[in-house]
Amino acid sequence: MCYNAHMSFLTKIIGDPNERFLKKLKPIVEEINKLEKKIEKLSDEELKNKTKELRGQSPALPAGRLDEILPEAFAMVREAAKRTLKQRHFDVQLMGGIILHQGKIAEMKTGEGKTLVATLPAYLNALEGKGVHIVTVNDYLSRRDTVWMGQIYHVLGLSVGCLNHEASYLYDPAHSAKEDEIRDTLGGFKVVHEFLKPCSRREAYEADITYGTNNEFGFDYLRDNLTYETNQLSQTEHHYAIVDEIDSILIDEARTPLIISAPAEESSDFYLMFSRLAQKLEPERDYTVDEKLKAISLTEQGIEHAEKMLGIEDIYTEKGIKYVHHLETAVRARALFVRDRDYIAKNNEIIIVDEFTGRLMPGRRWSEGLHQAIEAKEGVTIQKESRTLASITFQNYFRMYKKLAGMTGTAVTSAEEFHKVYNLETIVVPTNMPMIRNDWPDLVFQTEKGKVQAIAEKIKNLHQKGQPVLVGTVSIEKNEYLSALLKKEGVSHRVLNAKNHEEDGEIIAQTGRLGAVTVATNIAGRGVDIILGGNPQDKHEAEKVKGLGGLHIIGTERHEARRIDNQLRGRSGRQGDPGETQFFVSLEDDLMRIFGSERIKNMMAKLGIPENQPIENRMVGSAIEASQSKIEGFNFDTRKHLLEYDDVMNHQRKIIYERRRKILFGDNDCLLEELKKIIEEPELEKKRQEIGEENFFKTTRFLMLQIIDMFWVDHLEMMDYMRSSVSLRAYGQRDPLVEYKNEGLRMFRQMEESIKRTTEEMIARASENPKHEALNPKQIINSNDQNIKRDIGRNSPCWCGSGKKYKKCHGK
Repeated sequence: MCYNAHMSFLTKIIGDPNERFLKKLKPIVEEINKLEKKIEKLSDEELKNKTKELRGQSPALPAGRLDEILPEAFAMVREAAKRTLKQRHFDVQLMGGIILHQGKIAEMKTGEGKTLVATLPAYLNALEGKGVHIVTVNDYLSRRDTVWMGQIYHVLGLSVGCLNHEASYLYDPAHSAKEDEIRDTLGGFKVVHEFLKPCSRREAYEADITYGTNNEFGFDYLRDNLTYETNQLSQTEHHYAIVDEIDSILIDEARTPLIISAPAEESSDFYLMFSRLAQKLEPERDYTVDEKLKAISLTEQGIEHAEKMLGIEDIYTEKGIKYVHHLETAVRARALFVRDRDYIAKNNEIIIVDEFTGRLMPGRRWSEGLHQAIEAKEGVTIQKESRTLASITFQNYFRMYKKLAGMTGTAVTSAEEFHKVYNLETIVVPTNMPMIRNDWPDLVFQTEKGKVQAIAEKIKNLHQKGQPVLVGTVSIEKNEYLSALLKKEGVSHRVLNAKNHEEDGEIIAQTGRLGAVTVATNIAGRGVDIILGGNPQDKHEAEKVKGLGGLHIIGTERHEARRIDNQLRGRSGRQGDPGETQFFVSLEDDLMRIFGSERIKNMMAKLGIPENQPIENRMVGSAIEASQSKIEGFNFDTRKHLLEYDDVMNHQRKIIYERRRKILFGDNDCLLEELKKIIEEPELEKKRQEIGEENFFKTTRFLMLQIIDMFWVDHLEMMDYMRSSVSLRAYGQRDPLVEYKNEGLRMFRQMEESIKRTTEEMIARASENPKHEALNPKQIINSNDQNIKRDIGRNSPCWCGSGKKYKKCHGK
């Protein structure tokens, strides 16, 4: 809750606002506890009936105030958890549930049971009958939580849906009696598909509570706004969302928009030509690299060099922005994107590696030709460039919910961003048991080589005494390098590259076994608790591990964001267990090299410290944290800046999608009202008579949707190009954002005029052809991923009824 340096001073005067807030929750928790004995006496049938009773009450509550039935609802969820999972919500979990219900962020440490906490506000808000969305970071967790928590909701009489990339499911209550078969040694669940019944996307959304990833919710929204039939829609309304790992989704992934695209025609030779050209350009001489901004700038000499190789006099005047753009993109691909760090080349394709989690992201592609430039660089098949049909950022998607809440182990360092961007307040929930983990000061080495050797030695020593170790790395490449060193040292270990979330989850959960060594990219297996001893039933092994100091976490370098480091630390010391954490850093790490303090470098050089000998100093740790804080501020400004631009598009997107839905869902009278805004009423009546009532509305509805889509796709492309060009106006002392807003508004008005003019023209042509039939949506839309696909031949008559060939009319 504290957003600036002045807060610590104010806290001394007025007290800790977080503590004051938690104090207000205690009477509510006491009220829930008082109801426990009464609710315990209810049979399973009576619990279900109680849900019906509360459901009948909730719509009658003024302005949807669920607070009045909260104590009773929470007491029921606690009782259902006791009966099914043999778990009872702690008081601090009840506090977390109240915070989520109030539309805030609950910061709860790893191992405090966030998955169980979400059941409380999810049940309460589902009583309104408008659907609750619970957002997870991967498909495995959404399946696991649907099966695991589905038992609680089923006992209470609610249905649960699950969205996955390949399919949708409903929790199947017919199997709930077999719960013992799916409870495994992790204290969680192995997700067996027999507990999930395949269903349509729509059915998954119509469930009282729906689990799914942020990508699935976002893409479904975009797909719904590209459909031509109401029965193809899947999402219901955006009522209430609980976002798990909210910092990962709303901050780390905020810069990556969700894009639905269709292939466009662009020669692969084009990318190969620029890739070869970029390889011949020299850093510093032909271009400069800004690693902080992750940008390149061509020098005058570089531009001349490129022009000479292309055999042209002036790339700007002769070839225009397209050639310049492709040249810069090819140089960026070469200078800034590193194989096995930013991407991997596998099965003749380029797969992006998530920079924050180290996870592979198959199916995700960089936009604006960057992905093709990297394909050309690596010599794999160059996929066709795509044309954007629809896009949205997670920031704008999640701001559509009437109520938004989230939970994570690390939110406080980003509290200001959550407050300013999403109007979300962050509350720190105390741990159920006191935290006794030891967070040792960082060990700082001069070189990467010396640091990695010291890490391997440390792991070997810990392994020999039997203390379990989890090593967090920042890339697949560094995982493999460390693994090779450990093999040389004879240390048996497991390596996780976040390729298989289900398998990763099971391995991560076993990381607490005696002598276990696990090397993982940061946050592999996120969302899965590590239990000391590996088996909750084996108390003897758990005690042995505790006696050795618990799980030892080793961070191989500091991340740009303190949250990522804290997430790694948080894997140890759950529920009052002992544990240890320590980061090993070198002056050659990206963070230290680009942002590190010169004072640290000079100090180590003067002392003449060998490369494999560290210095351990609290002041160094403070200097590193100061650098991280600076970078976080810089990244926040970048995201805020991007959001300001995206807000312009978001405003326009809302207008277009609202109009589209009005046409799609509206009855004939509604459609007629829309048409009257474009065409004079007597011109309309005549057409209705010519074409026939039913055919008129069927045809005009489809034509209007198609025209809107056609111009909107063009508009998205032009706005994208315009955004790139307005940045140059800063040289003329003009604010690029203001220019983008003004130009964007002008272009949007132009597009609206074009939509009106074309609609009028198309309907006029339709009226000239009395036998004109309603168009088949399949002629225009290929429903697989909603990508536009023209199936009509170039020399065939145009579908609009003009009598011209398609190539001379709408194919022109």
